[in-house]
Amino acid sequence: MRDKLTFQCSVCGEQNYIGTRNKRKHPERMEIKKYCPRCNKQTLHKEKK
Repeated sequence: MRDKLTFQCSVCGEQNYIGTRNKRKHPERMEIKKYCPRCNKQTLHKEKK
């Protein structure tokens, strides 16, 4: 089953992106590098609780 999740910038804390993942295959939290418009650069985005 794929669950929807929100990605939050690790620098400023803004929630910028929405994605999905399979919790059975990948039980750990996701981290991706994406562009943050508030920081105006590419930062690490972590899955929000």
